Amino acid sequence: MAYVVSGGEFNRDTNYITTRITADGRDGFPVEPDRYRLTVARACPWANRTIIVRRLLGLEDVLSIGFCGPTHDERSWTFDLDPGGVDPVLKIHFLRDAYNKRISDYPKGITVPAIVDVPTGAVVTNDFAQMTLDFSTEWAKFHREGAPQLYPEELRDEIDEVAQRIYTEVNNGVYRCGFAGSQEAYDKAYDRLFTALDWLSERLANQRYLVGDTITEADVRLFTTLARFDAVYHGHFKCNRQKLSEMPVLWAYARDLFQTPGFGDTIDFVQIKQHYYIVHKDINPTQIVPKGPDSPAGGRYPQSNWLTLHGREALGGKPFGDGTPPGPTPDGERVPAGQGAG
Repeated sequence: MAYVVSGGEFNRDTNYITTRITADGRDGFPVEPDRYRLTVARACPWANRTIIVRRLLGLEDVLSIGFCGPTHDERSWTFDLDPGGVDPVLKIHFLRDAYNKRISDYPKGITVPAIVDVPTGAVVTNDFAQMTLDFSTEWAKFHREGAPQLYPEELRDEIDEVAQRIYTEVNNGVYRCGFAGSQEAYDKAYDRLFTALDWLSERLANQRYLVGDTITEADVRLFTTLARFDAVYHGHFKCNRQKLSEMPVLWAYARDLFQTPGFGDTIDFVQIKQHYYIVHKDINPTQIVPKGPDSPAGGRYPQSNWLTLHGREALGGKPFGDGTPPGPTPDGERVPAGQGAG
Protein backbone atom coordinates (compact mmCIF):
# COMPACT_ATOMS: atom_id res chain seq x y z
CA MET A 1 0.00 0.00 0.00
CA ALA A 2 1.38 3.37 -1.04
CA TYR A 3 0.08 6.41 0.78
CA VAL A 4 0.96 9.76 2.28
CA VAL A 5 -0.45 11.56 5.30
CA SER A 6 -0.96 15.24 4.55
CA GLY A 7 -2.48 17.58 7.12
CA GLY A 8 -3.22 14.54 9.25
CA GLU A 9 -5.34 12.94 6.51
CA PHE A 10 -4.58 9.63 4.79
CA ASN A 11 -4.26 9.87 1.01
CA ARG A 12 -3.84 6.73 -1.07
CA ASP A 13 -1.45 6.88 -4.02
CA THR A 14 -3.67 5.83 -6.93
CA ASN A 15 -1.15 6.35 -9.72
CA TYR A 16 -1.11 2.73 -10.89
CA ILE A 17 0.34 0.98 -13.94
CA THR A 18 -2.80 1.25 -16.05
CA THR A 19 -1.85 -0.93 -19.02
CA ARG A 20 -4.77 -3.22 -19.80
CA ILE A 21 -4.99 -6.81 -20.98
CA THR A 22 -7.71 -6.72 -23.61
CA ALA A 23 -9.40 -8.98 -26.14
CA ASP A 24 -7.97 -6.94 -29.02
CA GLY A 25 -4.57 -6.38 -27.41
CA ARG A 26 -4.70 -2.63 -28.02
CA ASP A 27 -2.23 -1.95 -25.18
CA GLY A 28 0.12 -4.62 -26.46
CA PHE A 29 -1.15 -7.34 -24.13
CA PRO A 30 -3.90 -9.50 -25.67
CA VAL A 31 -5.96 -11.87 -23.57
CA GLU A 32 -4.33 -15.28 -23.91
CA PRO A 33 -4.69 -18.42 -21.82
CA ASP A 34 -1.64 -19.40 -19.74
CA ARG A 35 0.29 -16.23 -20.57
CA TYR A 36 -0.31 -14.20 -17.43
CA ARG A 37 -0.05 -14.77 -13.68
CA LEU A 38 -2.24 -13.00 -11.15
CA THR A 39 -0.21 -12.25 -8.02
CA VAL A 40 -2.19 -11.70 -4.85
CA ALA A 41 -2.15 -11.90 -1.07
CA ARG A 42 -5.14 -13.32 0.76
CA ALA A 43 -4.74 -10.66 3.43
CA CYS A 44 -5.24 -7.72 1.06
CA PRO A 45 -8.83 -6.60 0.39
CA TRP A 46 -7.95 -5.19 -3.04
CA ALA A 47 -6.34 -8.48 -4.08
CA ASN A 48 -9.20 -10.43 -2.53
CA ARG A 49 -11.53 -8.86 -5.11
CA THR A 50 -9.55 -10.41 -7.94
CA ILE A 51 -9.47 -13.82 -6.25
CA ILE A 52 -13.27 -13.76 -5.94
CA VAL A 53 -14.01 -12.54 -9.47
CA ARG A 54 -11.52 -14.94 -11.06
CA ARG A 55 -13.24 -17.79 -9.22
CA LEU A 56 -16.81 -16.70 -9.94
CA LEU A 57 -16.07 -16.38 -13.66
CA GLY A 58 -14.12 -19.63 -13.84
CA LEU A 59 -10.85 -18.18 -15.09
CA GLU A 60 -8.69 -20.52 -13.02
CA ASP A 61 -7.71 -22.66 -16.02
CA VAL A 62 -6.52 -19.72 -18.15
CA LEU A 63 -5.06 -17.31 -15.57
CA SER A 64 -2.72 -18.81 -12.99
CA ILE A 65 -2.42 -17.36 -9.51
CA GLY A 66 0.49 -16.83 -7.14
CA PHE A 67 0.00 -16.16 -3.44
CA CYS A 68 2.31 -13.85 -1.53
CA GLY A 69 2.61 -14.26 2.22
CA PRO A 70 0.61 -12.08 4.62
CA THR A 71 3.51 -9.92 5.80
CA HIS A 72 6.14 -7.84 4.06
CA ASP A 73 8.56 -5.02 4.74
CA GLU A 74 9.04 -1.71 2.95
CA ARG A 75 10.81 -3.48 0.07
CA SER A 76 8.17 -5.79 -1.30
CA TRP A 77 5.52 -8.44 -0.96
CA THR A 78 7.24 -11.84 -1.06
CA PHE A 79 6.37 -15.40 -2.02
CA ASP A 80 7.36 -16.87 1.31
CA LEU A 81 4.49 -19.38 1.32
CA ASP A 82 6.07 -21.28 -1.57
CA PRO A 83 8.87 -23.85 -1.19
CA GLY A 84 12.13 -21.98 -0.87
CA GLY A 85 10.22 -18.71 -0.80
CA VAL A 86 10.16 -18.63 -4.62
CA ASP A 87 7.10 -18.42 -6.85
CA PRO A 88 7.11 -21.65 -8.88
CA VAL A 89 6.16 -19.92 -12.14
CA LEU A 90 7.84 -16.52 -11.95
CA LYS A 91 10.93 -17.89 -10.15
CA ILE A 92 11.20 -14.82 -7.91
CA HIS A 93 11.06 -14.20 -4.16
CA PHE A 94 10.35 -10.48 -4.23
CA LEU A 95 7.37 -9.25 -6.25
CA ARG A 96 9.45 -6.10 -6.69
CA ASP A 97 11.55 -8.00 -9.24
CA ALA A 98 8.56 -8.19 -11.58
CA TYR A 99 7.88 -4.48 -11.16
CA ASN A 100 11.51 -3.65 -11.91
CA LYS A 101 11.31 -5.77 -15.06
CA ARG A 102 8.57 -3.41 -16.26
CA ILE A 103 9.97 -0.13 -14.91
CA SER A 104 13.61 -0.08 -13.89
CA ASP A 105 14.03 0.78 -10.19
CA TYR A 106 10.27 1.09 -9.83
CA PRO A 107 9.90 4.15 -7.57
CA LYS A 108 6.53 3.48 -5.96
CA GLY A 109 5.11 1.01 -3.48
CA ILE A 110 4.91 -2.64 -4.53
CA THR A 111 1.22 -3.52 -4.46
CA VAL A 112 -1.03 -6.53 -4.94
CA PRO A 113 -2.89 -7.50 -6.97
CA ALA A 114 -0.61 -7.35 -9.98
CA ILE A 115 -0.76 -9.27 -13.22
CA VAL A 116 2.60 -10.42 -14.57
CA ASP A 117 3.40 -11.33 -18.17
CA VAL A 118 5.04 -14.71 -17.63
CA PRO A 119 7.26 -14.76 -20.78
CA THR A 120 8.94 -11.48 -19.85
CA GLY A 121 8.49 -11.64 -16.06
CA ALA A 122 7.26 -8.03 -16.09
CA VAL A 123 4.19 -6.58 -14.40
CA VAL A 124 1.51 -5.61 -16.89
CA THR A 125 -0.83 -3.83 -14.49
CA ASN A 126 -1.57 -3.26 -10.81
CA ASP A 127 -4.73 -1.24 -11.47
CA PHE A 128 -6.97 -3.30 -9.21
CA ALA A 129 -10.21 -1.44 -9.99
CA GLN A 130 -9.95 -1.95 -13.74
CA MET A 131 -8.62 -5.49 -13.37
CA THR A 132 -11.86 -7.08 -12.21
CA LEU A 133 -13.94 -5.15 -14.73
CA ASP A 134 -11.70 -6.51 -17.48
CA PHE A 135 -12.11 -10.04 -16.12
CA SER A 136 -15.86 -9.60 -16.70
CA THR A 137 -15.59 -8.01 -20.14
CA GLU A 138 -12.27 -8.55 -21.92
CA TRP A 139 -11.89 -12.14 -20.70
CA ALA A 140 -15.48 -13.14 -21.55
CA LYS A 141 -14.37 -15.69 -24.17
CA PHE A 142 -12.84 -17.78 -21.39
CA HIS A 143 -15.63 -17.58 -18.79
CA ARG A 144 -16.92 -20.89 -17.52
CA GLU A 145 -20.34 -22.10 -18.63
CA GLY A 146 -22.87 -20.59 -16.23
CA ALA A 147 -20.62 -17.69 -15.17
CA PRO A 148 -22.60 -14.81 -13.65
CA GLN A 149 -22.91 -11.37 -15.22
CA LEU A 150 -21.03 -9.29 -12.67
CA TYR A 151 -20.94 -6.16 -14.83
CA PRO A 152 -24.01 -6.26 -17.12
CA GLU A 153 -24.17 -3.41 -19.60
CA GLU A 154 -27.64 -2.23 -18.58
CA LEU A 155 -26.55 -1.77 -14.96
CA ARG A 156 -23.03 -0.39 -15.42
CA ASP A 157 -23.86 3.24 -14.69
CA GLU A 158 -25.52 2.30 -11.40
CA ILE A 159 -22.81 -0.20 -10.48
CA ASP A 160 -20.13 2.41 -11.14
CA GLU A 161 -21.96 5.03 -9.06
CA VAL A 162 -22.48 2.72 -6.09
CA ALA A 163 -18.95 1.29 -6.35
CA GLN A 164 -17.42 4.76 -6.37
CA ARG A 165 -19.13 5.72 -3.12
CA ILE A 166 -18.16 2.37 -1.59
CA TYR A 167 -14.53 2.97 -2.58
CA THR A 168 -14.19 6.52 -1.30
CA GLU A 169 -16.25 6.16 1.88
CA VAL A 170 -15.87 2.50 2.92
CA ASN A 171 -13.03 0.60 1.19
CA ASN A 172 -10.70 3.57 1.58
CA GLY A 173 -12.65 5.07 4.48
CA VAL A 174 -11.44 2.48 6.98
CA TYR A 175 -7.85 3.33 6.03
CA ARG A 176 -8.54 7.05 6.48
CA CYS A 177 -9.59 6.24 10.05
CA GLY A 178 -6.69 3.93 10.76
CA PHE A 179 -3.95 6.14 9.39
CA ALA A 180 -5.32 9.52 10.43
CA GLY A 181 -2.53 11.71 11.75
CA SER A 182 -4.69 14.01 13.85
CA GLN A 183 -7.82 13.85 15.97
CA GLU A 184 -9.62 16.16 13.56
CA ALA A 185 -8.76 13.99 10.55
CA TYR A 186 -9.83 10.85 12.41
CA ASP A 187 -13.14 12.31 13.55
CA LYS A 188 -13.94 13.42 10.01
CA ALA A 189 -13.01 10.04 8.56
CA TYR A 190 -15.01 8.16 11.21
CA ASP A 191 -18.14 10.20 10.54
CA ARG A 192 -17.83 9.71 6.78
CA LEU A 193 -17.38 5.96 7.15
CA PHE A 194 -20.38 5.37 9.35
CA THR A 195 -22.57 7.73 7.33
CA ALA A 196 -21.83 5.51 4.34
CA LEU A 197 -22.43 2.30 6.27
CA ASP A 198 -25.80 3.66 7.41
CA TRP A 199 -26.61 4.50 3.78
CA LEU A 200 -25.71 0.97 2.74
CA SER A 201 -27.84 -0.50 5.52
CA GLU A 202 -30.82 1.50 4.27
CA ARG A 203 -30.18 0.47 0.68
CA LEU A 204 -29.92 -3.22 1.58
CA ALA A 205 -32.81 -3.34 4.03
CA ASN A 206 -35.28 -4.29 1.32
CA GLN A 207 -33.10 -5.63 -1.48
CA ARG A 208 -30.77 -8.59 -1.35
CA TYR A 209 -27.92 -7.15 -3.41
CA LEU A 210 -26.58 -3.68 -4.07
CA VAL A 211 -27.63 -3.35 -7.73
CA GLY A 212 -30.36 -5.46 -9.28
CA ASP A 213 -31.39 -8.86 -8.00
CA THR A 214 -28.09 -10.70 -8.52
CA ILE A 215 -24.50 -10.35 -7.35
CA THR A 216 -22.53 -7.70 -9.24
CA GLU A 217 -19.10 -6.11 -9.10
CA ALA A 218 -20.44 -3.68 -6.48
CA ASP A 219 -21.13 -6.52 -4.02
CA VAL A 220 -17.64 -7.94 -4.49
CA ARG A 221 -16.11 -4.55 -3.70
CA LEU A 222 -18.09 -4.06 -0.51
CA PHE A 223 -17.71 -7.64 0.72
CA THR A 224 -13.93 -7.62 1.07
CA THR A 225 -14.07 -4.69 3.47
CA LEU A 226 -16.96 -6.12 5.48
CA ALA A 227 -15.14 -9.45 5.80
CA ARG A 228 -12.25 -7.67 7.55
CA PHE A 229 -14.30 -5.30 9.66
CA ASP A 230 -14.58 -7.08 13.01
CA ALA A 231 -11.23 -8.88 12.74
CA VAL A 232 -9.21 -5.77 11.92
CA TYR A 233 -10.90 -2.46 11.18
CA HIS A 234 -13.04 -2.21 14.33
CA GLY A 235 -10.04 -2.34 16.66
CA HIS A 236 -6.85 -1.82 14.66
CA PHE A 237 -8.27 1.07 12.60
CA LYS A 238 -10.49 2.45 15.41
CA CYS A 239 -13.70 2.04 13.36
CA ASN A 240 -15.49 1.23 16.57
CA ARG A 241 -18.94 2.77 16.63
CA GLN A 242 -20.22 -0.76 16.13
CA LYS A 243 -18.92 -4.11 15.03
CA LEU A 244 -20.27 -5.46 11.76
CA SER A 245 -21.99 -8.13 13.83
CA GLU A 246 -23.87 -5.31 15.61
CA MET A 247 -25.22 -3.82 12.35
CA PRO A 248 -28.13 -6.19 11.58
CA VAL A 249 -28.68 -5.51 7.89
CA LEU A 250 -25.02 -5.40 6.85
CA TRP A 251 -24.18 -8.40 9.02
CA ALA A 252 -26.91 -10.50 7.40
CA TYR A 253 -25.90 -9.27 3.93
CA ALA A 254 -22.22 -10.08 4.57
CA ARG A 255 -23.06 -13.58 5.83
CA ASP A 256 -25.25 -14.17 2.78
CA LEU A 257 -22.30 -13.41 0.51
CA PHE A 258 -19.82 -15.27 2.73
CA GLN A 259 -21.93 -18.42 2.39
CA THR A 260 -22.09 -18.02 -1.39
CA PRO A 261 -19.45 -20.13 -3.21
CA GLY A 262 -16.57 -17.93 -4.34
CA PHE A 263 -16.75 -15.48 -1.44
CA GLY A 264 -16.23 -16.95 2.03
CA ASP A 265 -14.02 -19.72 0.69
CA THR A 266 -11.44 -17.05 -0.23
CA ILE A 267 -11.24 -15.52 3.27
CA ASP A 268 -8.27 -16.39 5.48
CA PHE A 269 -8.82 -14.70 8.84
CA VAL A 270 -5.41 -15.76 10.16
CA GLN A 271 -3.51 -14.14 7.29
CA ILE A 272 -5.72 -11.06 7.42
CA LYS A 273 -4.92 -10.44 11.08
CA GLN A 274 -1.23 -11.23 10.64
CA HIS A 275 -0.92 -8.71 7.83
CA TYR A 276 -2.51 -5.72 9.50
CA TYR A 277 -1.21 -6.20 13.03
CA ILE A 278 2.36 -7.15 12.04
CA VAL A 279 2.98 -4.91 9.01
CA HIS A 280 1.45 -1.71 10.39
CA LYS A 281 4.10 -1.10 13.03
CA ASP A 282 3.29 2.60 13.17
CA ILE A 283 -0.18 1.71 14.45
CA ASN A 284 0.72 -1.48 16.36
CA PRO A 285 4.40 -1.20 17.37
CA THR A 286 4.32 -4.38 19.48
CA GLN A 287 3.15 -6.39 16.43
CA ILE A 288 1.00 -8.49 18.75
CA VAL A 289 -1.76 -10.26 16.81
CA PRO A 290 -5.02 -10.48 18.80
CA LYS A 291 -6.61 -13.87 19.34
CA GLY A 292 -10.19 -12.72 18.77
CA PRO A 293 -12.82 -11.96 17.86
CA ASP A 294 -14.29 -15.13 19.29
CA SER A 295 -17.30 -16.65 17.66
CA PRO A 296 -20.49 -16.12 19.68
CA ALA A 297 -21.63 -19.41 18.20
CA GLY A 298 -18.82 -21.14 20.06
CA GLY A 299 -17.56 -22.93 16.97
CA ARG A 300 -14.11 -24.46 16.67
CA TYR A 301 -13.10 -22.19 13.79
CA PRO A 302 -12.34 -18.48 14.03
CA GLN A 303 -15.47 -16.41 13.62
CA SER A 304 -17.68 -19.40 12.79
CA ASN A 305 -20.67 -17.09 13.33
CA TRP A 306 -20.17 -16.24 9.65
CA LEU A 307 -21.88 -19.56 8.94
CA THR A 308 -25.08 -18.86 10.89
CA LEU A 309 -28.46 -18.35 9.20
CA HIS A 310 -28.95 -14.93 7.62
CA GLY A 311 -32.51 -15.00 6.28
CA ARG A 312 -31.72 -12.84 3.23
CA GLU A 313 -33.35 -15.35 0.86
CA ALA A 314 -36.69 -13.85 1.89
CA LEU A 315 -35.80 -10.72 -0.12
CA GLY A 316 -35.74 -12.73 -3.35
CA GLY A 317 -33.09 -12.49 -5.99
CA LYS A 318 -30.69 -15.18 -7.16
CA PRO A 319 -26.96 -14.95 -6.46
CA PHE A 320 -25.89 -15.98 -9.97
CA GLY A 321 -28.98 -14.97 -11.91
CA ASP A 322 -29.54 -17.59 -14.62
CA GLY A 323 -26.02 -18.87 -14.07
CA THR A 324 -24.57 -21.39 -11.64
CA PRO A 325 -22.20 -21.39 -8.66
CA PRO A 326 -18.51 -22.01 -9.28
CA GLY A 327 -17.21 -25.48 -8.64
CA PRO A 328 -14.91 -26.49 -5.80
CA THR A 329 -11.82 -24.40 -5.15
CA PRO A 330 -8.92 -25.87 -7.16
CA ASP A 331 -6.18 -27.81 -5.42
CA GLY A 332 -3.47 -25.51 -4.14
CA GLU A 333 -5.81 -22.54 -3.84
CA ARG A 334 -7.85 -23.54 -0.79
CA VAL A 335 -7.69 -21.57 2.46
CA PRO A 336 -5.92 -23.81 4.98
CA ALA A 337 -8.20 -25.60 7.42
CA GLY A 338 -8.77 -23.62 10.58
CA GLN A 339 -7.91 -20.27 9.02
CA GLY A 340 -11.32 -19.51 7.55
CA ALA A 341 -14.73 -19.87 9.09
CA GLY A 342 -15.12 -23.61 8.82
